[in-house]
Amino acid sequence: MTAPSTAPAPPSPAKKGSRWIEEWDPENETFWNEKGEKIARRNLLFSVLSEHIGFSIWTMWSVLVLFMGPEYGLTPADKFLLTSMVTLVGAVVRVPYTFAVAIFGGRNWTIVSAGLLLIPTVAAFMVMEPGTSFGTFLLVGLIAGIGGGNFASSMTNINAFFPLRKKGWALGLNAGGGNIGVPVLQLVGLAVIGASGGPRVLLGIYIPLIVIAATLAALYMDNLSSVKNDTGAAIDSAKDAHTWIMSFLYVGTFGSFIGYSFAFGQVLTNQFGRTPLQAAYLTFIGPLLGSLIRPLGGWLADKYGGARITLYNYVGMAAATAVLVFASMQKSLPLFVAVFVVLFVLTGLGNGSTYKMIPGIFQAKAVAKGLQGEEAAAYGRRLSGASMGLIGAVGALGGVGINLAFRQSFLSYGSGTGAFVAFLAFYAVCFAVTWAVYLRRPAGRVTASSPSSEAKPQLSYAEV
Repeated sequence: MTAPSTAPAPPSPAKKGSRWIEEWDPENETFWNEKGEKIARRNLLFSVLSEHIGFSIWTMWSVLVLFMGPEYGLTPADKFLLTSMVTLVGAVVRVPYTFAVAIFGGRNWTIVSAGLLLIPTVAAFMVMEPGTSFGTFLLVGLIAGIGGGNFASSMTNINAFFPLRKKGWALGLNAGGGNIGVPVLQLVGLAVIGASGGPRVLLGIYIPLIVIAATLAALYMDNLSSVKNDTGAAIDSAKDAHTWIMSFLYVGTFGSFIGYSFAFGQVLTNQFGRTPLQAAYLTFIGPLLGSLIRPLGGWLADKYGGARITLYNYVGMAAATAVLVFASMQKSLPLFVAVFVVLFVLTGLGNGSTYKMIPGIFQAKAVAKGLQGEEAAAYGRRLSGASMGLIGAVGALGGVGINLAFRQSFLSYGSGTGAFVAFLAFYAVCFAVTWAVYLRRPAGRVTASSPSSEAKPQLSYAEV
């Protein structure tokens, strides 16, 4: 396995085609101001579009299960298992999708990955009717999981286009634009249900949109020759404890976002007796606000430090979850929905702040090693790029855990209360880990070494 790297490499023969950029140095302010920013923003725009459609296809079963009434013969546990498996595939494929950018080029892989979305969409269109076996639905749902991979390749690609000082904003906007594919799909589903349309109408809407996203990527995006698969970076990032710590924290933020996005409608129908139309009126609000707020999380992390924003965000998530436990026990639908929306917003903020921490952590490690300037930036890009795919994949597994927790809670207690208690405990652990690893140590100190050696900055992450 290899990992994408943007470290300077010896000149290589020009690649075929006019969409390859041979020289890319975003940390050089002159280069950035003269032409780099314009190119990066254009690629960001069409990367967002493709990732947006990918998220919609990945999460389409969260809406399709609302169409599946008693005539489909599926129990609530069956539906939670189905959405869990879709989430699982979306998490697993993020790893190979990360490395595909360096193999095929960011533009080229965006075209391919967008085109692949036609497979699960057309397959669902063909089988979506009463009488289809649960095994068939499960198989088609598993194929839909490939939509989750678009996030990893898109984030890896955009990470290479932007300088460190802009990564929080750029990655937050890229991810937020992709995340918003969830509520947009749910809004389209609401319109289809409201118009008494069937699930095939919803699927039919997205088939031409997939073709449009792939076409626009082909026309307007670029490949960076400097992005190469680096076996050493993959090994180094996998060995680094911070990769796994950040994976754990991302389980708490993005895992919560995607897990709740899949489960919210089912909780409303099964616990509060809402009809599919009534549930659809409510389910899109939380994912919409959580998606829109993600760039703000990245911006706040740029300004105040990702670790600080993440820490306080976990306090808010724990408090909101505690209120959800109360609302669930009291069967108060208005309070439950209102606080669930707040929790979605906090997951979005946390998504932005945690992802901003990744390049900052490896940049801090570079400085602690005594590296400076471009050498330090190259080290940070190399390891952060390698770790992002793994962190994104592990983080998405949180969505699997959330849906399985809801499934077990409904089987055991007939409600989601037990699952919310487990989530509350998990957020408390995330808070403790964030504080202990990234905020407990003082920032900015320099340690004295032996008289014959140079002083090096102490490793500190309080500002990441």
